Parts: sequence; C-alpha cells; structure tokens
Amino acid sequence: MHLSPQEAATTHRQTASATYWLEHAWLGTHVEPGVTVDVADGRITAVRTGTEAPPPGAVALRGLTLPGLANAHSHAFHRALRGTVQVGSGTFWTWREVMYNVADQLTPDSYYALARAVYAEMALAGITCVGEFHYLHHAPGGTRYDNPNAMGEALIAAAAAAGIRITLLDTAYLSAGFGTPPNHHQLRFSDGTAEEWAQRADALKAAGEHARIGAAIHSVRAVPADQLSTVADWTRARQAPLHVHLSEQTAENDACRDAHGCTPTRLLADHGALDCRTTAVHATHLTPEDIGLLGGAGTGVCMCPTTERDLADGIGPAAPLQSHGSPLSLGSDSHAVIDLLEEARAMELDERLRTRTRGHWTAAALLRAATADGHAALGWDDAGTIESGALADLTTIALDSVRTAGPLPRLGAETAVFAASAADVRHTVVGGRQIVRDGVHTLVPDVPTALAASIAAVRA
Repeated sequence: MHLSPQEAATTHRQTASATYWLEHAWLGTHVEPGVTVDVADGRITAVRTGTEAPPPGAVALRGLTLPGLANAHSHAFHRALRGTVQVGSGTFWTWREVMYNVADQLTPDSYYALARAVYAEMALAGITCVGEFHYLHHAPGGTRYDNPNAMGEALIAAAAAAGIRITLLDTAYLSAGFGTPPNHHQLRFSDGTAEEWAQRADALKAAGEHARIGAAIHSVRAVPADQLSTVADWTRARQAPLHVHLSEQTAENDACRDAHGCTPTRLLADHGALDCRTTAVHATHLTPEDIGLLGGAGTGVCMCPTTERDLADGIGPAAPLQSHGSPLSLGSDSHAVIDLLEEARAMELDERLRTRTRGHWTAAALLRAATADGHAALGWDDAGTIESGALADLTTIALDSVRTAGPLPRLGAETAVFAASAADVRHTVVGGRQIVRDGVHTLVPDVPTALAASIAAVRA
C-alpha cells in the first residue's frame, strides 16, 4: 500500500536547520567560488560568499551547485515505455496505442510504486520539483474508486517518498476528439464534464509542504470548447497554474480548424484560457499569430526536446516565442531520458539545426529555464534561486567527471549545459534535506531495482 496523505506529509518534513558549503555556486549570473548557505525551516536564511573552506559543521558540496532543477512536464507512467516504443517505426499515434496498454494496467498501488521509482530517478538527476500532468483518474472502463482521487493522491505520496516536490496538474480529459466521446482506453481519464471534473478536483488533498495543486486541459481535442472556460476559471479562482498540450501534432491543428475554423491557440484565447498562469506544453506547430497570442498573454511554454525528437513531433519555435514574451521552461514528458541538462542543451542545439545559426541562448538563460522559470510555471515562485528566502533546494554537478573535467570553474554554467549529464549529479538537496548524497538516493536505496520491479508489475 502507498502512503496516506498524512503519512506523506510526515515523510517530507523540512530540515530544521543546516549549513552547506558550496565549492562553486551558480548565482544566476555568474559562478562564485566558496559560498556558504544557511538553512532553517526548509528555506535559505543567508548566503555568504568568499568562504574559502567549509565552516565548522557545514556539509561540503564539491562541484558546481545550481538551484534545484524543475521538471515542468511529466507523465510518470510513460517511464514504463522506455526501450519498448523505440522498437521499429511508427508515429505519435501508434506510440499512443502502446501507451494506452500500459495505462490500462495501473492501480493506485502500482502507480504509487512506479511513480516513487520515477521520482527517485528524477532526484538522482538533480530534479527537486516535478509538474505531473495527471489524467489517470479512474479505474479502467471509467469505474470510480471509493476515493475518486486515489490515483492523484498516490502520486503526491510517491513524490514525498522520493523526497521531491510536486505540482499535481489534475487534468480534464473528456473526449477522444472534436465531438467524439472517449474511447474504451480513455474512459478512465474522463469525468464526463468539466463541471464534474471540477467537483472531483475540489476534493483533491495536497498533503504536505511538498505538494501544490494545479490543473490542466489535456488538449483542445480532449476538452469541448464550451467547457474550456470552466477549467480556466477553476485555476483563476485559486491562482493556480494551468497547463495544456498545444499543437503538438499538425493533425490536431487541422482537426481544430475543421471543427472551429481557428487554431488551437486562438480557441484557447477566445475561451479565456491564456494568461500568465498558463503554460503551453510543446507548442510545436504554431502560426505567427499564435506566437503573438501566447507572448502577448504572458503565457509560458514548456519545451520537451527529448520527447519531441523521440516522437518525431518537430522543433518548436522556442526562440520566437521567448522574444514575443513567453517564458520558457523544460520537461522530460515521456521520459525517453530523464535529464534536464540534456533538455536545456537540446533546446539550443535543435534551434541551431532549425536555423543553421549558433548561440540563441546563453548557458545562464538555459539554466534559468531549467530552474527559476520552471518552478514559476509550476506555481513555486519561491524556488529556483540561491538567495535568502528561497526554498533550500540545491543540485550539485561534478566538475571532475570524464564529461566535465577540464574547463575553468568560472565556466561552470557552460560546462553544466553543454557537457554534463544527469550522470554527473552528485548531490540533491530539497528543503535543506540531502536527498541524494554522493550519487546515492538516501530514501530509495536501490532505484534501478525499484524501477525494474514497478515496470514489470504494469507490463501489459
């Protein structure tokens, strides 16, 4: 059995006080050597530079320490597809059928076990906060659990057990397409109407300081146009984040034009679903008008380059989006890999391929997408920086591995983005508590075994 919400809250208590000495720290604009960070009640209370050696009693984090990484878009159960969906060829739509087969096997208990292992893998990769885009609400066939939020609460508990923060983006998923009812796989995703979705979401318990609740519109094909505003109004009333898959496939754009005579972006704008709390995920196939609508509303965009290339979705217009006013964040989505440094690197390198021009973002800008801007997209405006008052979430990357050895420490940001990988993460701190120490998870003793067992349990 997975943890109850009350047990999850107990598991994720903050560290009362601690002091960390950072051999090198990225402070948002530059790398500073010898930084001491004091922590109380899970937050940074002081940042002192110029400390050449660890003060007495301080925990030394050797390497380059960044703010904790934010994975702004996750479907935890997709981790069970890794290696399987890479066999042969196919399209996004054939991949989706394999995904449905895995989804059909999940129960609250098996999903807790799988998500706990996946979130532990994220912690090992330096991720301290995840945005879980969650739509597996009911039992297969649509039968309601006695606790209608059993699946969502299992994810919140799993994050607590793995030691990371979570924004559960409870997702409205009501139809198979424009005017088409859910298919037999999708019945477990659907609450019937947006009003019924809102009633269930109202009862969702975010036990513990590690969890916050947001919402998602799965896509414009999955929520009828006349119900989009219900979801948007729910988040607006709570000042909560709203996420939406947007224009990931050209087929979605074509179907939206056929049904409504406009693009998905315009449809969302016309129904009040675009503002500064909204994050569009993927946003791959946009018109210039779409880019202007998103930027003008201050709507963020979460790019998921490793998934977008794995599924052959295309390269989204990340640079034009940002220049028009859309903050960028990063996600690992289907977890073809879990590596936010690779996502940051891929965003720049994909844009180089698209434009045949180098240098669209500095390393610092890419790190901001993986840290402060990712946290903001998930409703954690108090995280993603190393400064007094911020949540004490830290990620330390080795500067002496075969990938990172050689560059000067002052080039640590460039080394992290363009050379390092998740394998170089040595320490992860969440709320002042060390979750990963010397590359070993302190709460989940054997993450590979936990992954293998939980995936085997749901293999169709």
